[in-house]
Amino acid sequence: MIPRCLLLAAALLAMAGCAAPTQQPEAVQSAPAVGCSPPPPPAVPRPPEPEPEPVEEPLEAPRETLNPALQEALQYADHVRGADAPALAAEISSLDKAKDGPPERRLYLALALMHTRQPADTARALGLTQRVLEDGALAALHPLARLLEERLLQQRRLEEQLDRQSRQLREAQQRNEQLSERLEAMRTLERSLNAPR
Repeated sequence: MIPRCLLLAAALLAMAGCAAPTQQPEAVQSAPAVGCSPPPPPAVPRPPEPEPEPVEEPLEAPRETLNPALQEALQYADHVRGADAPALAAEISSLDKAKDGPPERRLYLALALMHTRQPADTARALGLTQRVLEDGALAALHPLARLLEERLLQQRRLEEQLDRQSRQLREAQQRNEQLSERLEAMRTLERSLNAPR
C-alpha cells in the first residue's frame, strides 16, 4: 500500500503542473536544430536616394541663330525707347524722308511712332507693322512685328477708352455749367422779385 504522504505529494505536483504550464525560454524556442546553419539576419531597407532636381534650360535663343536684321531692329527699339520727345520727333522725320530706304524702315518707323503716345501715330504704326507682316521678304522680322502689333492693338484700345472717358467728363462738365447758369438765373429772378418797390 502506497503511503498517504506520497499520494498527497503527487497530487500537489500534478495540480502545480496544470496551474502553470512550463514555457520554454525564447532562446530555447528559437535555437536552431543541430547541424543547421543559423538563419540570416533580416534585411534592413535602405532609404530611397533623392532624385536630382532637373536643371531648367534658359529660354533664350543661341546667339549664332539670331538673325542680324532682327538683332538690329531690337537694338533700334531699345534706342528709341529711351529717346525724349525732340529726339523722337527728329527720328520720325528722318525716317519719313527716307522713302526709298530699306523695307525694314517701316518697322523702325512704327517703333518710333509708338512712343509718341498719340492716337494718330498709334494707328499709323499699326498700319506699318501690318505691312511688314504681309511682306514675305521680311520674314526674319515677323516675330518682332507680331509682338509690336499686339502691343499697338492694346495701346489703341487704351487710347480709345481714355478718349471715351474724356468725352464723358467734358459732357458732364458742360451739364454742370448749364445747371449752374440756370441756378444763377433763378437766384437773380428771385432777388428781383423780392426787391422793395
